[in-house]
Amino acid sequence: MPQQSEPLDFERPIRELEDRIAELQRYSSRAEIDLSQEIANLRTRCETLKREIFAGLTPWQRVMIARHPERPETMDYIGHLVEDFVELHGDRGFADDRAIVTGFGTIGGERVMIVGHRRGKTTKERVQCNFGSPHPEGYRKALLKMKLAEKLRLPVVSFVNTLGAYPGIGAEERGQSHAIAVNLLEMSRLRVPVISFVIGEGGSGGALALCVADRLSILENAYFSVITPEGCAAILWRDGTKAPQAAEVLRLAPKDLLELGIVDEVIPEPLGGAHRDPPEMARILQAAILRQLVELKPVPVDRLLAQRYEKYRRIGRLIDPEAA
Repeated sequence: MPQQSEPLDFERPIRELEDRIAELQRYSSRAEIDLSQEIANLRTRCETLKREIFAGLTPWQRVMIARHPERPETMDYIGHLVEDFVELHGDRGFADDRAIVTGFGTIGGERVMIVGHRRGKTTKERVQCNFGSPHPEGYRKALLKMKLAEKLRLPVVSFVNTLGAYPGIGAEERGQSHAIAVNLLEMSRLRVPVISFVIGEGGSGGALALCVADRLSILENAYFSVITPEGCAAILWRDGTKAPQAAEVLRLAPKDLLELGIVDEVIPEPLGGAHRDPPEMARILQAAILRQLVELKPVPVDRLLAQRYEKYRRIGRLIDPEAA
């Protein structure tokens, strides 16, 4: 069994109970003593504690879960959900950016084009994937594959999980902002259904470039924001340690995003977060994907595009200062 990572501060009471349960199970097995009742009582206490803690998470705590090192990422979901995945590479211009993964695959019998941020699991993989922060060639690769999906009349399923696009000099020299802007424009008029899921971090334009969609959903413990809480705190207060306060004012939590009309659906996670039961999270995600595809595929293309346009026109509200 892989070694568990260090629990988050608010997870420590849960981990202590789980360790106690495991200890009693080992002792009961070695000493051949029936401790089933004590173990059952502890499990009940542990479930109750989980529900209490996760029902009252702050936005910053959800950010911490979104960044959990054991949280499933795009390649994990591809492994759990996608049959006969065929990865596609390159932007036909500069390089193959490993921070973006694209390819054909089948999800529950539905043939789709998959596009997503790839962050990697090991240190070596994360370096190769630039920690999930794409360069312009990554966004150009994604758009090329989405246009191929349009040609083949395949729905597009995207998985968003990035701190943001890479802000380095080379990326800017190769047209980072232009690549993102072109993706926003072209995704808005793709003539196939597009569904997108924020599975972890949804940071700034680096996330937007993959999630102009007919349905934008977010996992219960993910976040979606114009900037990271640390970046916001550094700008507003010149103090990165005020990230928890920034997370509050950014309104980046799923319930706030749903209330503001930015996302269309919040996808529930297994109790304790997706990292506690990745196969179950994949099952929940697959059900959401198939349900949304069933809703969107019969819609005529012109109506689909009109609905997509209206969806984004409705985001935001005008405030009259004189009436306020």
